[in-house]
Amino acid sequence: MTKAFAGKIALVTGASRGIGAATATALAAQGAHVILTARTAKDLEAVEDAIFSEGGNATIAPLDLTDGDSISRLAVAVTERWGKLDILVLNAAMLGTLSPVPAIDGAEFARLFTLNVTAQQVMIASFDALLRKSEAGRLVALTSSVGASPRAFWGAYGASKAALENLVQSYGDEVKNLSQVRTLIVDPGRTRTAMRAKAYPGEDPSTVKEPFVVADAIVQMLQTEFATGHRLVVAG
Repeated sequence: MTKAFAGKIALVTGASRGIGAATATALAAQGAHVILTARTAKDLEAVEDAIFSEGGNATIAPLDLTDGDSISRLAVAVTERWGKLDILVLNAAMLGTLSPVPAIDGAEFARLFTLNVTAQQVMIASFDALLRKSEAGRLVALTSSVGASPRAFWGAYGASKAALENLVQSYGDEVKNLSQVRTLIVDPGRTRTAMRAKAYPGEDPSTVKEPFVVADAIVQMLQTEFATGHRLVVAG
């Protein structure tokens, strides 16, 4: 049986754990060759090994997304090896410190926006041409409910996700009539991740869904025809 993404090339950021690792694994299970990116090579190798053990294919690319030159070099490498990119999953992000808006630390706020927003724009800019070369390029961006519905003490993180959504939606509108690229915004909801554990230290992790639930929802959506800018909220 032909797998849904056989012959497709996917790139997943923040792929060393949580939703990123689960999404990369789910894409590989459907036949995609997945490029795994994150800062820690050892953790990426563990995900790569898990993919290989299930008969999938992956390539690790350790990098710091806040280094724009590293992103550009990766885009060049993907161009030389595969000449296209079918699926780009923008998952990497940092939570920062939850605090009242007047108490936000300026230096941390700058770091948060560098990763959660600026680096995402650089990713889009660097891989735009490769996505357009795909027969059906798909850009998936992970967001949060606080990006659309502000919440006390979540101002810094929420603002970064609101900005990310705006960037991705704008990009989607720009390319939808010029290419087959479509954008998808994914709100994973309550999910058992390291970021959520940091935000809710007293929460029983068994009361929230596992990352593979979100990954499966993303992979299923990518197998359908959806309008650019579609927002997928994963229940549970």
